[in-house]
Amino acid sequence: MISPLQKFYCDISSAYELVNHAMTLGLDVVWRRNAARMASATGGARWLDVCTGTGEMAVYLKRAAGQETTVLAADFSAAMLKMATSKREASGIAFVLADAQHLPFADGTFDLVTTSYSTRNMDSSRGGLVKSFAEFHRILRPGGHYVSLETSQPPSRPIRCLFHLYVRLTVRPLGYIIARSSAAYTYLSQTIRSFYTAEELAAILRRAGFARVSFRRMMLGAAAIHTAVK
Repeated sequence: MISPLQKFYCDISSAYELVNHAMTLGLDVVWRRNAARMASATGGARWLDVCTGTGEMAVYLKRAAGQETTVLAADFSAAMLKMATSKREASGIAFVLADAQHLPFADGTFDLVTTSYSTRNMDSSRGGLVKSFAEFHRILRPGGHYVSLETSQPPSRPIRCLFHLYVRLTVRPLGYIIARSSAAYTYLSQTIRSFYTAEELAAILRRAGFARVSFRRMMLGAAAIHTAVK
């Protein structure tokens, strides 16, 4: 039996990418490519994209990977993985059905772990995120890197208010028009507006055991790329 969150992603899987592109005016593609470029620069032979969804980040990682680098991608939604594996470039990626907090890999398996637009839709309580990040930390080798791309909160209060207004006015209507799912995108709108600041997310990563945590804001702070080292 699937969970409510798995059903949510099942319901929107076919329209997920299109809605993301529409509500960010295509910037989500630019930000993912930037995150993949930063992640691939860390090197290593085994990379894992967690909560891969429709596999966009995994594809960008595969493009950047050397011939000796293996790219894996995990997600807990079979419907999203079906969309991911249908991509033309998916043949060089190993896809795994797995939950982010209980990954089926031994300690120290990977040189790189990435996530994109997914941490706010896990258990996003501080304790829940510490548990998820600790799982990523566990499967990284010593010196391995974690790279996260996620929506964030602009540090400027006026810009934050405008950002939240934009999210209220666009996310749910676009979700209904494109995906025919008002409820799902009402939920996503809420998670975008209530998620942590870049500084708060950095502190949670440190609590999970990561070191050398840093972040780069994008679009006046509406999104951020965090990097951390085991």
